[in-house]
Amino acid sequence: MLTGVWAELVGQEKAVEVLRRAVESQPKRSSHAMSHAWLITGPPGSGRSNAAKSFAAALQCVDHGCGRCNACRTALSGAHPDVTLVRTEALSIGVDEVRELVRRAAMNPVHGRHQVVVVEDADRITERGGDALLKAIEEPAPKTVWLLCAPTPEDVIVTIRSRCRRLHLATPRDEAVADLLTCRDGIAPEVAAEAVRAGQGHIGRARRLAWDEEARTRRNAIGELPTRLRSLGDCLQAAEDLVTQAREEAAAATAEVDAAERADLEKALGFGSSGARPRNAQAAIRDLEKQQSARLKRLQRDALDRVLTELTAYHRDVLAIQIGAVRLEENALRGARLVNSGWSASLHRVADSQNPEHTVATIDAILEARKSLEHGVAPLLVMETLLIAMTGADHARW
Repeated sequence: MLTGVWAELVGQEKAVEVLRRAVESQPKRSSHAMSHAWLITGPPGSGRSNAAKSFAAALQCVDHGCGRCNACRTALSGAHPDVTLVRTEALSIGVDEVRELVRRAAMNPVHGRHQVVVVEDADRITERGGDALLKAIEEPAPKTVWLLCAPTPEDVIVTIRSRCRRLHLATPRDEAVADLLTCRDGIAPEVAAEAVRAGQGHIGRARRLAWDEEARTRRNAIGELPTRLRSLGDCLQAAEDLVTQAREEAAAATAEVDAAERADLEKALGFGSSGARPRNAQAAIRDLEKQQSARLKRLQRDALDRVLTELTAYHRDVLAIQIGAVRLEENALRGARLVNSGWSASLHRVADSQNPEHTVATIDAILEARKSLEHGVAPLLVMETLLIAMTGADHARW
């Protein structure tokens, strides 16, 4: 069982062993076990960001990642002065932000061990940002370590990935995630098993479904959607409802943070109790509002992407039923089975009402919808086109 800072990395024993060897090789910079730049990849939910933060904590810990000391705790939380955690709220990481990271990375560590920069969304670095980062990785400061995270190596600019040591995380086994939920979080085994299947290897999603009844309710509504689309009007109304729900979910998630950021900015600018605005305050407020708007759009898009993920799994199950690929023991955690066994009646109804070719076309349409959201197509247009395609009335592509 993994312990210390590595405890959260469920099912990643091989990757953790590589990182441990690198930590234990310090301060021997000549050791092949350690590198000044790492590219940590893996599917969503595999824990690549947690792996990077755990590695950063272990590099700062005198006991190589005990998980109890101040260095470990502050590194994991983002409060350590020599660990910079970067997760963009926008759709990309631009050149100005990368230059600031490079400047920070060149500084000497406050506590004399390492200056570690963790970029959780390295796949969002723009081409110009990549050019700014390249020289810092090619000629690093003596105690600087870059930890870049992305879904796959191909998502990162080629000149950057070619200069990093790569570490790939696998999708954790369902049994391992279920054990985590039952043993550590106290979830009932049957609830944990269902949440793990629905989470499809994504630990955070499985945990949220196990704990949050509202999340389970929203997911069940998605499971009912394919059987409710009988007309063009149904498709348009359902698309509007999904986009509105995603917008409201994103707004609820950001409201408190937005208000705190606005209050901090007004205090820094010297707003008086009368509400009078100091000179030149408008530009700073506009910049903050722009950043908050970008964050809201990203969270809305992420909420819709979760809907598309659920629809993909749903139609995967439909196809599995149509071609006879699933086992009868649908509650098992091993072997071919339905991801959404709780929706069995709905899945069989849809499977009986259409042919496998249409199901494959629907899955293709969902994948195209995800690409369209990524490329900035209006969410309502994306969802309308997808739901119409799901009814078989139209197989238009963007």
